[in-house]
Amino acid sequence: MDDQGCPRCKTTKYRNPSLKLLVNICGHSLCESCVDLLFIKGSGACPECGTALRRSNFRLQLFEDPYIEKEVDIRKKILRDFNKKEDDFNSLNEYNDYLEMIETIVFNLANNIDVEETRKMIDQYKKENKEQISKGRAKMSKDEEYLEMLIGQEKQDSEIRRQIEEEDEKRHKNTKLKNKEALIDELMFSDMSAKDIIAIHKHDQEKEDIEIESSLPQQPATQFSTGIRLGAQNAFLPVPDEKIEIYKYSPIHVDLCGPELQEEEQLMSLGYMRNVRATSDSEKAGGFDTKFSCQRALQDAFCGLFYFPVAPQMDQS
Repeated sequence: MDDQGCPRCKTTKYRNPSLKLLVNICGHSLCESCVDLLFIKGSGACPECGTALRRSNFRLQLFEDPYIEKEVDIRKKILRDFNKKEDDFNSLNEYNDYLEMIETIVFNLANNIDVEETRKMIDQYKKENKEQISKGRAKMSKDEEYLEMLIGQEKQDSEIRRQIEEEDEKRHKNTKLKNKEALIDELMFSDMSAKDIIAIHKHDQEKEDIEIESSLPQQPATQFSTGIRLGAQNAFLPVPDEKIEIYKYSPIHVDLCGPELQEEEQLMSLGYMRNVRATSDSEKAGGFDTKFSCQRALQDAFCGLFYFPVAPQMDQS
């Protein structure tokens, strides 16, 4: 893949990692230095296609492909006006036709096909649906409403968690202060040794901490749109311990209707491998051995030697 770079000054991000590429409505990219040089008066022509551009419309390039950058920019502008939702149509087919019209407009503008006619159609649509466009911009879709609900729920859960943490911290400070005062009083007035008093106090403190933790309310779990709950206690059940019988290998017995095959160890001693070439190192590395070929040849040779067909009995009736 070619390095990203400015088509005018030929500077690439490989030579200048801090290079910033900017794009405009035409989709052609220029580096920040070339933009400052060419559009010093606030406007100018694109050096690639000659389109009149404003300096204020330049923005950082997000995609490597300038065509994608141009298409995304056009789509954003078109969807500001063509903002009807599925609920605004009587049938699904009408909504699909509306979406297809939007895609046709975006394709024509991105590929410079019938640009003037397409822009006239957009202007006509704006005039005919001016009120509908204003309502569509103010109206949220179902997805946006759902996101707003999730954000509000998340804020509420965060506030609840913050209050619980503040109360827990306040309770912990008060308990710690009381225990400290009680320890000082016992050390001053008790007849027990200081070592025993500290040990008893430590044991009581640990017991009290356990009781406080068990009495705290569980924090609400964060639930995603997929139904997954994050942060819930005891969210997963223990995996059942299934006792499965351990696998035991049992060799396959094949009835060849002939003599029994020799084992691999006997192939050399009985002379079967005398005229078989040795296994090369590359074949051994792949897990192959010429003994396999020898055994397969013997299997083909012995198969069916003891087979005697039985003549079918004639029905005497």
